Amino acid sequence: MAINKGFGLLFEMGCGKTLTAIAVAGAGYKMGKIRRVLIVAPTSVVAVWPKELQEYAAFPYTVKTLLGDKKTRLKALDDLQRFPFPHLKVAVINYESTWRDGIFEALQDFNADLIICDESQRIKTHDSEQSKAMHKLGELAPYKMILSGTPVQNEAVDIWSQYRFLDPTIFGTNFWTFRNRYAIMGGFNRKQIVAYRDLDQLIQKEHSIAYRVTKEEALDLPEQTFENRYIVLNNAERSVYNKLRRDSYAELADGGTITATTVLTKLLRLQQYTGGFLVEDDATKPRLVSKGKLDALADILQDYVIEGKKKLVIFARFLPEVHEIEALTEKMLKPHRMKAVAIYGEIKKEDRGAVVQQFQTDPATMVFIGQIDTAGTGITLTAADTCVYYSLSYNYATYSQSLSRIHRIGQHHPCTYIHLIVEQSVDQQILQALSKKEDLAKTVVDDWRKFLGGDAA
Repeated sequence: MAINKGFGLLFEMGCGKTLTAIAVAGAGYKMGKIRRVLIVAPTSVVAVWPKELQEYAAFPYTVKTLLGDKKTRLKALDDLQRFPFPHLKVAVINYESTWRDGIFEALQDFNADLIICDESQRIKTHDSEQSKAMHKLGELAPYKMILSGTPVQNEAVDIWSQYRFLDPTIFGTNFWTFRNRYAIMGGFNRKQIVAYRDLDQLIQKEHSIAYRVTKEEALDLPEQTFENRYIVLNNAERSVYNKLRRDSYAELADGGTITATTVLTKLLRLQQYTGGFLVEDDATKPRLVSKGKLDALADILQDYVIEGKKKLVIFARFLPEVHEIEALTEKMLKPHRMKAVAIYGEIKKEDRGAVVQQFQTDPATMVFIGQIDTAGTGITLTAADTCVYYSLSYNYATYSQSLSRIHRIGQHHPCTYIHLIVEQSVDQQILQALSKKEDLAKTVVDDWRKFLGGDAA
């Protein structure tokens, strides 16, 4: 196996890792060393790369996003290879497709000179299909880059697979040898990592072919202000909430299986209710039963958008919330000749880049509505400096990523984040966990009574 050159740009969100990667690719192209680039990214980010190239690339290039069904993807890659002019040829594909039958072979045949893994933590699992595919593709490419602000999300061993792709001489080609070198095993059958050894050496090796940039040391970004707006349930609404909470508590306290999945499912129903929706046992879809958060959001739209003429980003977790927010914004904005756009799971991936571009550049498009798990990463929304969280994800990494959609390079104004919180509810518990940088899925089993017991209401 040839020893190829790899480097990591471990830049925090908003610090310019995409711009830097484009500059590196362009320099390699002008030096005659790079003719073909393969960029592998999360699905929601694939459509962003052509926009970034359009904005930053100071060299001739042609780019194809490999989205759609297998036939469409293969045709796009074939068209790229047949492009007759001496441009840098750039193919962009999502991680989940790299290992698929026919597509993996086509990517091998594309024979990229440079492979860029954007948000490389997506290949942190050493034995996943997409990780193994990237390892094999990496062996063929003379140059490789990983881009990530959070290369280690859970355990230090997450770094091995990313570096197996980047440069296998750093940590070797055998995950188990690497784990035995740095991890101390314990627990049941000694299968759990209970501690680490020689982390200083691991970090030194990691940074031997990587460069870390944080916002604090690199950027003079504007300040961030966090504001909570509290919604008070009326007596009838509070009675329903308390019943949902008590029923969930009783079910678990009476011998229910206490796992993260079961507890989070109970919390999910409570969180849907604080957003205004009730999922009845025999119903096929949620029903809107409360408008507290919608009324609070209407006030913000009136103050910030209609009267203040400021663009606004709104994140929500659940699809019914997104659609209700869409209806609200249309009703309020249309008389003022203003518009809103939205990205959620049902929006085609190839259409999302145009949605972001419209929000960023169209003076009449004043509101961006995003489902947080879909639109919280990989896009730039700096046309706004205010973001409203109608509801929150349980995952700290998702929340942290979403904060940087408006607070990144290109932002010249202080950023404001407004959380809509139902008083004395699960909303407060979730926000408290996120403020402590906790992922609820990891902490909720031990503390489930705190979320579903008497203190939660």
